[in-house]
Amino acid sequence: MTSAPDSLPKPSIVPTPRVSWREAWAVYLQPRVLIVLLLGFSSGLPLALSGSTLLVWMRESGVDLGTIGLFALVGTPYTLKFIWAPLVDALHVPLFSRAFGRRRGWLVFSQLLLIGAILLLALTDPARSPLFVALGALLVAAMSATQDIVVDAFRVESLPESEQAAGMASYVAAYRIGMLVSTAGVLFLVSAFEDTGIGRSSAWMWGYVAMAAMVLIGTITALAATEPEQSARAEAATRGEAAFSRVMHAAMGAFSEFLARKYAWAALAFVVLYKLTDAFSGVMTAPFVIDLGFTRNDYAAIVKGVGLAATLVGGFAGGYMARRYSLAASLWIGGLLQALSNLAFCWLAFVGVNQWALAVAITAENFTGAIGTVIFVAYLSALCQNPLHTATQYALLTALAAVGRTYLSSGSGYVAEATGWPLFFVISVGVAVPSLILLAWLQRRGHFDELGPVRV
Repeated sequence: MTSAPDSLPKPSIVPTPRVSWREAWAVYLQPRVLIVLLLGFSSGLPLALSGSTLLVWMRESGVDLGTIGLFALVGTPYTLKFIWAPLVDALHVPLFSRAFGRRRGWLVFSQLLLIGAILLLALTDPARSPLFVALGALLVAAMSATQDIVVDAFRVESLPESEQAAGMASYVAAYRIGMLVSTAGVLFLVSAFEDTGIGRSSAWMWGYVAMAAMVLIGTITALAATEPEQSARAEAATRGEAAFSRVMHAAMGAFSEFLARKYAWAALAFVVLYKLTDAFSGVMTAPFVIDLGFTRNDYAAIVKGVGLAATLVGGFAGGYMARRYSLAASLWIGGLLQALSNLAFCWLAFVGVNQWALAVAITAENFTGAIGTVIFVAYLSALCQNPLHTATQYALLTALAAVGRTYLSSGSGYVAEATGWPLFFVISVGVAVPSLILLAWLQRRGHFDELGPVRV
């Protein structure tokens, strides 16, 4: 093992001087930030295709709520991606890495595999073969998780300190837009195909085919981008090592460096629990709206319009908070907002079929969810300190965050069936309490101070 990697410059999030609002907005037009924005869209696009959009398709096909809730388990690759993240950090993809570089080669390769997985899922039928649907969704999640590994590393390594805030806000806003396109966009497309006389099953198939084509936006972006300078230096530092040695160095270095920190296990538990309240209610939002009596187009129109605006405003509001306040204070704001927003759906359950009420609930969910995600991304980015294993460390952290969405929320369908919708959303607010207790515990012990200056 060489000691050269320890001398590499470490990416960090440091204070930036106060600037005018024009200068602050100008940074969003920087080429690196625009690249990150488009890659954020590419990362957000496939998540709903194996999640909420698939659940609507299944519910319309007559699949019961218990089975729908269990389908959260197809997100398992998001929780295990840290296992193969060292391969992304250390190995080259034949032909692709030579042609495009260390990070960009993996980007193009993973996106082509993702397109194939989405097309395979498009050919399944939830009514006849839920098992094949699960396998197809599992493949989409695996390819999407691989793309996320590379995009996260590319984002952390490519943005200088002065562009970190704009990059995080743009990434999260575009990520949420990608999710909206693969939810509301697909629902609109399916309805449009049905209006032409195509059967429901075929309409859903062509909706997924269209989403596979949208992945090409990320592929074109990867081809237009340049390889991060930090990645190139890390590659040069390990050029003489054997492939197995590089993989072991990336894996062991990422884990040992993180676990050597004080209160590492408490921080990992906090990562698992922080977004759980959002995930617990989010898994069942689409089935709830359909059960309440809204049409597919009602839900899609509100998510596409009001939800998109709320997502954009929330993303940039989260970026402002991360810049204006300390990380701990920002995490408190985001954690409380995303938990309390679930009460809007509890209220909607009593109001019934009312488009204005649905718009209010969707606005609250998207606005607070975007704020919480931007701040959470800021925290995860501050924990990644070495470009040699950025992909592995960030994959570990985001995989742990996905544990809540994938496993801890998988029983939400059974909870909803047992309690009814109003009480279910009240319970989803209480799910946030453990993460807030951990946040207070870590703050009192100086965990966030030890990360260094984390205002962006």
